[in-house]
Amino acid sequence: MEIKEFSSTTAKKQLMLLADFGRQLTGETDFDKLLSVIATQISKIIGVKRCFIFIKDDKNKEFWSKIARGKGLKHTEIHLPLNGDSIAAFVGRTGNTVNIQNANENTTFSRALDRITGFKTNSVLAIPLINKEGNIIGVFQLSNKKNNKAFDGNDEGLLKLLASLAGTNIEIAALYNEVQLANLETIYRLAITAEYRDQYDTKAHLQHISEICHKLAKDLNFNDGDADIIKNASMLHDIGKVAISDSILLKPGKLTEDEYNRMKMHAIYGGKILESAKSKILKIAYKMSLYHHEKYDGSGYPFALSGVHIPIEARILSVADVFDALCMHRVYKRPWSEQKAYEYIVDHSGSDFDPEVVQAFKRIFDDVKKMYYVKIKK
Repeated sequence: MEIKEFSSTTAKKQLMLLADFGRQLTGETDFDKLLSVIATQISKIIGVKRCFIFIKDDKNKEFWSKIARGKGLKHTEIHLPLNGDSIAAFVGRTGNTVNIQNANENTTFSRALDRITGFKTNSVLAIPLINKEGNIIGVFQLSNKKNNKAFDGNDEGLLKLLASLAGTNIEIAALYNEVQLANLETIYRLAITAEYRDQYDTKAHLQHISEICHKLAKDLNFNDGDADIIKNASMLHDIGKVAISDSILLKPGKLTEDEYNRMKMHAIYGGKILESAKSKILKIAYKMSLYHHEKYDGSGYPFALSGVHIPIEARILSVADVFDALCMHRVYKRPWSEQKAYEYIVDHSGSDFDPEVVQAFKRIFDDVKKMYYVKIKK
């Protein structure tokens, strides 16, 4: 009776964990987050001390894992050749399950990773991760059960079930990740098109602005997803410059009033290029492009908006853009020092810039300075 009751309780707990596993996988399209969820849940459901998720990369002829759970594995990224003698490579090539119940007595088991991480592997369970077409796309590899017992048939069956639940989700997330990367590359190249005409160092300018925007958004308590969107959307803030003539953009001296008025139109042009966008990132880019020259006191352009009537994304960008513009070389000016540019931002808090964003800039300034120091050292 006691054994039955214990078995029933254990089975019920595992069913609840499986149901939770399925729920957490559903709808998660961020590749890294999905793998992290899977590794965490597998470790919990089967009760193991170490869990690897290896993904097959045919292009680079390797299995890689940057998501792992266990001692000594924080921030560890592992790359194994497809034709190597690792357990993951063997399972990935053959599709066979590997269950090493005593690693100490197994002469084929390599302790290279154990020596790096200080972990002692006693037992290993590895199975192939197969997609709906029957192709191997990765390997789940577990080490050392928490109860110090060897992996048994029940563990094998449970891990295969978890792999079948996870396989399709991993493949979908990988495809989504590839599309996202393609979209971001397109955005970056569009931004380069607009920026290279009047920038001394276009790549650095875009990188600085996007990183400062990201740091500001995080400090202002935006969640990770929204902070990433602000970071990437910021690169398109000057897309409207494609419609401005070189005679104005590249003029080494002061612009005439007419030239300056035409230059200011780049914000309007950027808005027209990005208006009616459907994706979230382009919707934010639209706000940033159209409103990043508005000033907090209403003295900016193109609409003389003030205060919270200016979208917060544009208020964040305004600080990042002005700071980096002051620090960068232009055909009409020499670069300012980071300290002098910082003082300008602080001095214009409440007039040009949102005081709340300026306070955030003060808090992140030490990190911002490092970006420019690294550039100089290179």
